[in-house]
Amino acid sequence: MTITNPDTPVRRSPTGAKPLVSGQHSRTELMTIRLFLIAPFLALVALVVLVWGWGVSWLDIGLATGFYVVSTLGVTVGYHRYFTHGAFKAARPLRIALAVAGGLAAQGPVIGWVADHRRHHAFSDREGDPHSPWLYGTSPIALARGFWHAHLGWLFGRDKTNIARFAPDLTADRDIRTVDRLFPLWVACTVLVPAALGGLITGSWWGAVTAFLWAGLARVSLQHHVTWSVNSICHMVGTRPFTNRDKSANFWPLAILSMGESWHNSHHADPTCARHGVLRGQLDISARVVWIFEKLGWASQVRWPKPERLARKLDTAHGGRKR
Repeated sequence: MTITNPDTPVRRSPTGAKPLVSGQHSRTELMTIRLFLIAPFLALVALVVLVWGWGVSWLDIGLATGFYVVSTLGVTVGYHRYFTHGAFKAARPLRIALAVAGGLAAQGPVIGWVADHRRHHAFSDREGDPHSPWLYGTSPIALARGFWHAHLGWLFGRDKTNIARFAPDLTADRDIRTVDRLFPLWVACTVLVPAALGGLITGSWWGAVTAFLWAGLARVSLQHHVTWSVNSICHMVGTRPFTNRDKSANFWPLAILSMGESWHNSHHADPTCARHGVLRGQLDISARVVWIFEKLGWASQVRWPKPERLARKLDTAHGGRKR
């Protein structure tokens, strides 16, 4: 399967539908995006090569784990299941907290992130999908190029998804507009707060430096690649128990690190469902967090999976095997 380049601007249709993209990133925006994509990864590589075994402490690991859990859930529960798909209703304090927590993952402001992901679902693995790995065809070379594009390459493109078309509800929310504008602050916090805690707890500059590197930059890099793997690996490799129009797949090795996001075939079969791991044995940490929010009264109208809907979507012809 070959589709045309989804980064090519789409003209307004005769029916009056808004275009997919709305202008391009400026040179400054592109440089900033590339800096925040590349710097954490280079820091991770340098740390593993140079200081592993003596330059990391249990405090660094603990801080990294804590910030990873909070910010990853900000993306999976907040950016994705709540803001993008409306899988539940959230009280105002929770809505704001989820938007801030998602910003701590340094994956982009909430409104732009949501617009990109809604566009992905609207055109999944077809022309218009911003990050399909099937862009160049099915030959080995084409798939290698497609993997790079889906995993990271699409983020270097200049075209911006049209927020007016894909996220007008968020731009109308004053609280979310404020959190969105403050994204640089959340990025600064996600690397500087671990450093400050490391320095205060150890009482040393070295503790601050190693916390900045491991719990800040290296942790952000790991988060980036886990999220990007859902875009790339989970549209190429895995099982497909549910019938979908795209190539989305369930990839169990990423289930814990992605907090349940790698049950991607299940998610594409029922995008607004609050639980992605809907089959037996499929661990979905994000769904459990939503369940806790519901029990505390912070979330309501949660869209849990319905057996009859799952049965209709189940691909009995292939038995959920790899395809």
